[in-house]
Amino acid sequence: MKSPLLSLPGAVPAEGRDEGVAAHYGDLFREQRALADGSGLVDLSHRAVVTVSGGDRLAWLHLLLTQHVSELAPGQATDALILTANGHVEHALYLVDDGETVWMHAEPGTQDGLVAYLESMKFFYRVEVADRTEDFAVVHLPAGSIAEVPDGVTVRETAYGRDVFLPRADLEEYAAAHGPLAGILAYEALRVEAHRPRLGFETDHRTIPHEVGWIGTAVHLQKGCYRGQETVARVQNLGRPPRRLVFLHLDGSEVVLPGHGTPVRLAADGPEGRQLGFITTSARHHELGPIALALVKRNVAVDAELLAGDTAAAQEVVVEP
Repeated sequence: MKSPLLSLPGAVPAEGRDEGVAAHYGDLFREQRALADGSGLVDLSHRAVVTVSGGDRLAWLHLLLTQHVSELAPGQATDALILTANGHVEHALYLVDDGETVWMHAEPGTQDGLVAYLESMKFFYRVEVADRTEDFAVVHLPAGSIAEVPDGVTVRETAYGRDVFLPRADLEEYAAAHGPLAGILAYEALRVEAHRPRLGFETDHRTIPHEVGWIGTAVHLQKGCYRGQETVARVQNLGRPPRRLVFLHLDGSEVVLPGHGTPVRLAADGPEGRQLGFITTSARHHELGPIALALVKRNVAVDAELLAGDTAAAQEVVVEP
């Protein structure tokens, strides 16, 4: 869905998966600094919004998700995954319950598949699943923001800030009152700095939760009864996930950032060496310079100097090998 905020002066449209919102509004680093200082607002109105209501909603979702949600308190935010039967990540969900309804946002364009899966699993449970993407827009307020939220609006609060499920019709007015606006590139740069994985960026068709650090944040290891649990339990007990997420400090002398899918190799082997992984997300950070997340083979030495394409990269451990 195309955001009305794209019509504002200076707005530059994002591309790819984030099409529909602004990449930036003219000053990427100023927008990053504003978010880091606890001010500003990020338009995430392109994200999917799905709700689950009904008396059985928490008990039912508990059976489907990787997270323990059967006793989720009103207002308590949590992350959860839906896995395939083989334990690969299919959906990443960001949830909060308001006492009557579970609200969740997910990757842009995933609502049809998500709703179809949830509908197929209803059986005799008293639940109602609804795609609310056309009616509600997600906006992000950074940690420390003093922006007010209208009464009756659902808010998901975490250590990184507040995700507000705002009526879509109120988006322009709310943004005008609670700017300055920050684009998705500023938001993504801070996400990379915080080592937070994102579905479709840090994941592919064979990603398991252990590889990208979702264990503990989106996967509860003391619950069972969900699709893909066997893979999670096996890897947890035996160790050795095939890949691991790393954080990279990139050579700041390079003009072009390595894009998603850029091969990662050992620096000692040169740009023609054996591929050991790939870049998942890269960004220009207002303090750290060019940075990236990458998925590499588990047995890559944690102190190895790497190459992202032709760009030198020093790694920091995100997921222990």
